[in-house]
Amino acid sequence: MSRQRAGRRRPSRAGAATRAVPLLALLVPLGGCAPQAPPGDRYPGIQKMLDARARAVRHGDTAALLATVDPSATAFRARQRRLIANLAAVPVTDWRYELLSTDAFALPGGPRGRMAAKVRLSYRLRGYDTAPVTSLQYLTLTERAGHWRISGDTDGAAVGRPGTRQLWDQGPVRVVRGRHSLVLGGAEDPARLRDLAEQVDAAVPAVSDAWKGRWSGTVVVEAPDTVGQMAQLLGSGDGDGYTGIAAVTTGEAGASATAPADRVIVNPEAYQELNALGREVVLTHETTHVATRTVTTAATPLWLSEGFADWVAYRDVPDKAATTAPELSHAVADGKTPDSLPTDEDFGFQAGADRLAKAYEGGWLACRMIADKWGEARLLAFYRAAGRTGTESASGRLGPPLEALQAAHHPRPHRSPGSAPAHDRRPARAERLDRAMRDQLGVGLAEFTREWREYVEGQLR
Repeated sequence: MSRQRAGRRRPSRAGAATRAVPLLALLVPLGGCAPQAPPGDRYPGIQKMLDARARAVRHGDTAALLATVDPSATAFRARQRRLIANLAAVPVTDWRYELLSTDAFALPGGPRGRMAAKVRLSYRLRGYDTAPVTSLQYLTLTERAGHWRISGDTDGAAVGRPGTRQLWDQGPVRVVRGRHSLVLGGAEDPARLRDLAEQVDAAVPAVSDAWKGRWSGTVVVEAPDTVGQMAQLLGSGDGDGYTGIAAVTTGEAGASATAPADRVIVNPEAYQELNALGREVVLTHETTHVATRTVTTAATPLWLSEGFADWVAYRDVPDKAATTAPELSHAVADGKTPDSLPTDEDFGFQAGADRLAKAYEGGWLACRMIADKWGEARLLAFYRAAGRTGTESASGRLGPPLEALQAAHHPRPHRSPGSAPAHDRRPARAERLDRAMRDQLGVGLAEFTREWREYVEGQLR
């Protein structure tokens, strides 16, 4: 059987942007102005309309939902008329909207009784989400007879504010429930949804066997009908940016058991290009990220988080290391074994296919070496220790997309455009990683790197 190696799209790490804020910056100067009230308080009529809209969705009331829509926005109104029906099979609960701003983007033709609103939607899937999942919408609001109504959700796209269009915004949603999975998808190919449920149902026990930490043991998969719809689910208006990406996992990272559940979003085209082993690896890899999310923080180096997910995915695959790590094998054969562990920048958009391939293969071999030399239990303990960073552990966040997998002949991941290298955190993070290694493995980072290099050469020659 020919084998396809899957690449990945890298996390967008917002943790680097989270800084300690001086106390004085949080206080209102005695002689200054009071802080501005939240948008919902300044525009109670808008928030009231959004609350009515949320109640309509929760109660399945199409007439009440349409009462929040501008009657003159005929095309938008026609789409909204189908929303409740599209949601019929989806176990949504706690559906709410919050007004975040009223100047979110430039309106074509100017305001003139209109507002460009940034709105946060939050909801849960009953039985799967322990806390609300959130997404952003950019809405055009129009005031008529003293009442605000929604007249569109596409004006922001022209200025880079497309917002997130959920599956139910795209059309009817079909639901398939597995033993450990909930698959939401379009109506075009129900067999594909059943296959995904079966694949995830097999991946969950495999991940639980490797990862001994507590986790939900369930995975929610979203399977849109087109690549363009996949991009919409990720808040992007550019479907071309996801061509060849087989799956994307979104969610938050950090040591909070109540963080929103992850979503594995599958590309209907690229996923189908994978052979049976490729699909198994993709979904086991993604499921590993779901399982480890609460202990994966901004301090966890990408070679560890990606290498560990690959280690779990290939844990029971009997192939030789050279088969799983072809690019590094070529480098070793040419006498070009890397001198250091992969950096976060090696996983970037501009890294190039070869560099990306070596980064993922190098991370996988690093985790494989730990399991071989120190044992699997020590690998898990080191993974947890590497993510413990004090204040960073509580605030580290990986925004969508957390992880994506590309399907092609040895394709490789790319970091999302929003990711920023953590140059300012590198020395401190390296020191913490060194301490974690010494505590859990008995060697420092420099010695570990030397042993890793020898291991790579020994496995791949």
